[in-house]
Amino acid sequence: MFRVDPKTVTRWAKAGKLSSIRTLGGHRRYRESEVRDLLTGMVPEQRRGEDLD
Repeated sequence: MFRVDPKTVTRWAKAGKLSSIRTLGGHRRYRESEVRDLLTGMVPEQRRGEDLD
């Protein structure tokens, strides 16, 4: 969803941008509402060669 490396999302959770719940297997689970809020606040990356006029 974020189009970033999964380790980046883990760092965001450690930094407090997202809260996570750890499963018994050690995986992280994130609240859908927090993911959507973070996605809404993100600025899309510019594509190469795209003009901003």
